[in-house]
Amino acid sequence: MLSKIKEIILEVENFISEDITKVEEFRIKILGKKGLVTQFFSDFRNVPNEEKKEVGLLINELKNKALEKVNSLKDSLGNVSQELKSEDLTLPSSPIEIGSRHPLSVVHNNIVDIFSRLGFTISEGPEIEDDWHVFSALNFPEEHPARDMQDTFFIEKNPDILLRTHTSSVQVRTMEKQTPPIRTISPGRVFRNEAISARAHCIFHQIEGLYIDENVSFADLKQTLMYFAKELFGEETEIRLRPSYFPFTEPSAEMDISCKLCGGKGCNVCKYTGWVEILGCGMVDPNVLKQNNIDPEKYTGFAFGMGVERISMLKYGIKDLRLFFENDLRFLKQFKPAL
Repeated sequence: MLSKIKEIILEVENFISEDITKVEEFRIKILGKKGLVTQFFSDFRNVPNEEKKEVGLLINELKNKALEKVNSLKDSLGNVSQELKSEDLTLPSSPIEIGSRHPLSVVHNNIVDIFSRLGFTISEGPEIEDDWHVFSALNFPEEHPARDMQDTFFIEKNPDILLRTHTSSVQVRTMEKQTPPIRTISPGRVFRNEAISARAHCIFHQIEGLYIDENVSFADLKQTLMYFAKELFGEETEIRLRPSYFPFTEPSAEMDISCKLCGGKGCNVCKYTGWVEILGCGMVDPNVLKQNNIDPEKYTGFAFGMGVERISMLKYGIKDLRLFFENDLRFLKQFKPAL
């Protein structure tokens, strides 16, 4: 019994709480009518005579320490309550500044949402790729000059392992796993060994699209891209397609939109032409379909690709691409959502 009382005394000395309910529960446990102190006094009659004095002193010590602890905690909590009552609780709290999404995330989400409404699914793939998925399956023959269009970060040689230079590699993986019809977009980060400047970076983001089915035509591509441009930049936006070259599409084109800064009248951003390039596109080359075991006699398709940074620069009038990567709060705070 002596050891049990000493154990409870130690518990009382160590007890602390800022919850008035828990303090009251503690008081009932120790000092209540059915509490431990009452129980010890009831058991006192069974204590040997030679121990009664020591046990009686310890029970009284437990009772006094418990009373002192409970009163002390209640007093301190009562003072806090009085302080709160003296405060004007109707005053507004300290303002919490609302954050915002990064402009690249805003534009990325907008683009994904637009193509999702057209039935495009989202495909993802690895950033570290092999030569087949990045080049060979997309009609880039070995030693072909077209490979020089993209200055690549190679990780290993024989076999070539590299950081993907475009998200077209995801389209290859999609064609390997699915049979037409295929309608998908591939957003992601890509890497090219380029000098960092206001107009270029070694890391940037792309969203590429692929649609393969029976009787897909260039007219389908044009209508899809026109819908996209008007949804993202405004109903008044105009587009034009100029002949171009990409190894994986034939025919190929680059798409321009009417300059948003000058309304097509001409400025230094559009080089006084009234047009700004935003993406490349074209009909999927039959060789690409063959490489991925899709019958080019039965199926046709189109593909397109755009840089998220370039779209963001045009949409928000940003003139230095490096701002997207510097995490300068003065820049990022401009993209807070409207309340």
